[in-house]
Amino acid sequence: MSPPSDAPRRQNLARGALALGAGVLVALSLPPWGFWPLALIGVVLFDVSLGADPTRRQRFAFGWLFGAGWMFIGMGWMIQLTGPGYIAAGVIFGGFHSVAAGLAPDGKWRVLGRPALHTLAEALRFSFPFGGVPLASMGMSQVGGPIAPVVTVGGVILITWVVFQLGTLASAALSARTVPTAWPGATLMWSLTAATVAVIGVAYVAPDGDSTGETLTIAAVQGGGEQGTSALDVPSRLVTERHLDATATIEPDPELDLVLWPENAIDVVTFETSDIAQQIVDEARRLDVPISVGLTEDVVIDGKRRYTNAQVVIAPDGEIVSRYDKVRRVPFGEYVPLRGVLERITSAVDRVGDAVPGTTPAILELPTGEQLSAVISWEVFFGGRVREGVELGGSAVINPTNGASYTGTIVQTQQVASSRLRAMETGRWVVQVAPTGFTAFVSPDGTVVERTSQREQKVLTHEIELRDGFTWYTSLGDAPFIVALLAAAIASMVLGGRFDWVRRRSPA
Repeated sequence: MSPPSDAPRRQNLARGALALGAGVLVALSLPPWGFWPLALIGVVLFDVSLGADPTRRQRFAFGWLFGAGWMFIGMGWMIQLTGPGYIAAGVIFGGFHSVAAGLAPDGKWRVLGRPALHTLAEALRFSFPFGGVPLASMGMSQVGGPIAPVVTVGGVILITWVVFQLGTLASAALSARTVPTAWPGATLMWSLTAATVAVIGVAYVAPDGDSTGETLTIAAVQGGGEQGTSALDVPSRLVTERHLDATATIEPDPELDLVLWPENAIDVVTFETSDIAQQIVDEARRLDVPISVGLTEDVVIDGKRRYTNAQVVIAPDGEIVSRYDKVRRVPFGEYVPLRGVLERITSAVDRVGDAVPGTTPAILELPTGEQLSAVISWEVFFGGRVREGVELGGSAVINPTNGASYTGTIVQTQQVASSRLRAMETGRWVVQVAPTGFTAFVSPDGTVVERTSQREQKVLTHEIELRDGFTWYTSLGDAPFIVALLAAAIASMVLGGRFDWVRRRSPA
């Protein structure tokens, strides 16, 4: 009797390696590596690794390997924030794609179910747990590609579906050429292809807002300094002085309308009574324009020391015209989820302060009446935060941020990509300003018009167009597309027989 062949085992390992490699390709399509076709190739290879009729174990295992290859590389920045959190995030978010692959039907209905379920896995990642981690998104990978305008219709959710749908259809078409049994799904394949192409085509003619005929000239101030440093490494006063020095290089100009500083440029107990506030007022008076600065202030709530993270607008006469406090805080960066539990395990959580979440709308108003959609740092990764300010009348978007604590460029380049996505989604200019880079001006079509380098001290000055009117994404948001994807996923599972076990177990 001959020994059993280990060929099936080797084939299974090869398919698992292909799924992992597919996830890696998606990661490499993201900034800072960014080559957008790799995401489509990755989805094609992932679908090939699954095949038309995988076993249950293969579906869950290959789905996790795909998600892990994508997340562990694409979110490599997180290890600098929290090593255990980085591992947990990779495992959990890989698990989302494991469940998506496990639930998706086989056979011809996979071309409908797999894209819908994997897009829903991403939608879940953007909001859960702890408010979500929407970095390393499929939308970022496509921001420089031909399907980027899709975000004006349905944001990152819709463009994610388009990538998964195109990749799955391409894989199914390859299968249909070699496996005759795949041809019964030809009608479904052509219908989905037509629908996907239609979505891309509509995006190119969809409304993208209108010019108000007014402009705003903004000087975005980058103070400079080393990357990979935290507030514990660099005195906050030094950060402030770098930005004061950079601001001092700006010459008075009647065309200038606003000087913009980044997040956390000032750290004081109480801003209004500080000497730094007077220095800001002196500069605003010298230039005869308002200055918007990012500041943190100490507060005591219920006997516990906490802090606020805000952006304020200071007029030349010293009045604080408007203020926005950051609403979405960074988990493990600006607060610690489950702090009471984690404090019993490690003292490392004591290094993380507890920011007070803001409650006001995402709007800042200038003394002359212009309204700007304001999102601080992390918030720019969430399309809904920018939408809120634009819906309330924001004619441009500002994103004061602080990525100084991260070495490398993963976070910084992904943030620029997110600013590009938010610009296209809303049809507004986006001004991103950071203490050590990257500071950038992004036009409504997602073009980076100007950008600084890391660490340099520089002031970028640019005239931006103020705009009104809504894109479809601004009007609709994510909800309609999530509902449509849920409907498609459920329909595919029902028609694909994924719920047959319920009927088999039901009494006759």
